[in-house]
Amino acid sequence: MDHVSAPTVLAPGIAVLRADNPSEMTLDGTNTYLLFAPEASLAPGTPVIVIDPGPELEEHLRALAVYDVQLVLITHRHPDHTGGIDRLRELTGAPVRAVLEQFCRGAQVFADLEEIEAAGTGVRVEFTPGHTSDSVCFVRTGREEHLFTGDTVLGRGTTILEHPDGTLFDYLASLERLLGLPDMPLHPAHGEQHQRSHPLLEGYLAHREDRLNQVRAALEKLGKAGADARPAELLDLVYPDLDPRLAGAASHSLEAQLHYLSRTV
Repeated sequence: MDHVSAPTVLAPGIAVLRADNPSEMTLDGTNTYLLFAPEASLAPGTPVIVIDPGPELEEHLRALAVYDVQLVLITHRHPDHTGGIDRLRELTGAPVRAVLEQFCRGAQVFADLEEIEAAGTGVRVEFTPGHTSDSVCFVRTGREEHLFTGDTVLGRGTTILEHPDGTLFDYLASLERLLGLPDMPLHPAHGEQHQRSHPLLEGYLAHREDRLNQVRAALEKLGKAGADARPAELLDLVYPDLDPRLAGAASHSLEAQLHYLSRTV
C-alpha cells in the first residue's frame, strides 16, 4: 500500500481518494469521496460515508477501510464505480445503497430527494438520469452544500450518454435540474474539482446545443433526417479529430443525439 496516497481533504467534512485506474474514459482515475462530520478531522477510525468505492483495487479499498465506513453510496452502475463494492463490504461490513437493487448490500434502493444521515453528516439524493438511467447525484447538506456528480458532470471534457439506456432528453433535464440548485462546489467522479457548479453546468448545456447543431449540419450535408442516419455516417463529420479509442463512446452519444433530433423535429 506504499504507493497509495492518503485522501486529500477538500473542505470541512469532505475528502477525496483517487483510484489508480487512469484511462481515456476515466481520465486520471475514479474519485472516491469520503464524507464525515464537518467539525471532525479525518484520521484512521473516523466515521465516514463513502461515495463510489471505485474498481476492485485492493490497495485503494484497504486505504478506505482504515476509516469507520458507515455507509457506501453509488452514483451509477459502471464497474469503475461499483467494482469494489463487495471487497469494501468484506473489509468494513458497511451497507451499500444504489438506484439498482443489484448493487445494494444490506440496505434499500434510493428514493429521489431522500435525505440520508450517517457519519455525522447529511446527504440528499438527486435522480439525474442521462449518462445512464440509474445515475444519481448527491448534495452534502448543511451549512455549506456540496454537489457530487458521478459521471453526470465530469471535471473536464464531457460525459458519454449510454444510449438507449441513457437519453439526451433525460440528460438535458438532469442538467437543468442541477442548474436549478444553488451554485455550490462541484465534485465529479473523474477530473478536477470545481468551486462553482453553475458555470460548469451552463457550459455543459451550451456544449450539448453546439453538438446538436453540428449533427444537424452533418445531416443536412448528407441529405438525411435524424431517423434515417446511422452514427457511423456522422462520426467523421461531427468528430473530425476523434481519438480512435473513443469511437465507440462517441457513437453512443451520436445515437442519443439522433434519437433526440428524430423526436424534436
